[in-house]
Formats: sequence, structure tokens, C-alpha cells
Amino acid sequence: MSKKEHKEEKEKPQESLSGEKEITEPVTEITSSDTSVPIEKTRKEDPEDLTEKYDELNDKYLRLYSDFDNYRSRNLKEIGDIRKNASEDVVVKLLPVLDDFERAIKAFDSTENAQALKEGIILIFNNFMTIITNLGLEQMKTMGETFNTDFHEAITNIPSPDEKLKNKVVDEIEKGYLLNGKVIRYAKVVVGS
Repeated sequence: MSKKEHKEEKEKPQESLSGEKEITEPVTEITSSDTSVPIEKTRKEDPEDLTEKYDELNDKYLRLYSDFDNYRSRNLKEIGDIRKNASEDVVVKLLPVLDDFERAIKAFDSTENAQALKEGIILIFNNFMTIITNLGLEQMKTMGETFNTDFHEAITNIPSPDEKLKNKVVDEIEKGYLLNGKVIRYAKVVVGS
């Protein structure tokens, strides 16, 4: 590269790492016996340009912050609506069971046949169990199972009449339930010891 090309290249504006354009001008050239090193004077952009850039970046920041705040508020509102209406689907599916119970109560007043009433209640119960089973609910099997604290809550221990029943569930006080594989109520049981 010749000295003339070198000078022209030095006189072109250059961008610094911060994005500002720096204009470099050669001031003097110091020469020694074996090397010459150019000394450059660096001039930054005008303060007005920097103020404009600052205002522009600040405006972008405020808009971004505002957009995020709106997103957060909208998201919290949607989550609240979901929680508020989460049980709607379940309640709608249980309304026919409620209707069946109302009809059964009316039937108690007009019917003397206890067997027919019992059969009607069993039908309602089976309908109810079908609906909640389809929603993912399942009863835990407990009787005769080995006691497991992940599924059972021991109410009491009793001496087991048989060695095979040691550390096994011998009686169920309250049924336990799983919803989609997750325990939502532990079975309250009596354990043989």
C-alpha cells in the first residue's frame, strides 16, 4: 500500500465498537531513523447527535417495557379466567347426575317400593362413576395390598389374624382416589401388624 492510499484510508470515517462514528485525521507524522508512526486526533460525533440517539433508544426501551407490562397484565387476566372457569367442564358433565338425584328424591315421596328406589339410586351412582372415570378419576385398590405410604394413610394398626396379612391393609375406612395417575386423596386404612 502506498503512502497516498494509506493517507486516504486514514481520513475515512471509522466506526468504533460502541457504534459511534469516529473521524480520524492525521495530525503529524513522527519519523525516526527507522520507523514512522502516524499520530491521529480522534473527534467524536456532536452532542446533539448523541442526544437524538439517546432519545431514540430511550423511546424504544419505554415502548418495549410498556409492551411487556401489557403482556404480563393480559397473561395474569387469562390465568385468572382459566382458574375461574376450570371446573365448568366438570360441572356441566355432572348436571345430569344432579337431575337424576332430584328425580330420585321426588320418587321417594310417591313410591313405597324400597327395592325400586334402591335400584334407581344404584343406577345414578353407576352413571356418576362412569362420568368421573371418563374425567380421569380412579379408585385405589387397597384391600389386601401391602401398606404403601405413597397411597395409604394408616389410621391404626391391629394384630393380624394371619401371617400373610402382616404389613397389609386389612380394612378400608375411606377410599383413596387418583386423578390421571396423581393421588388426590389418600386411602385411610387399617394395617395388620
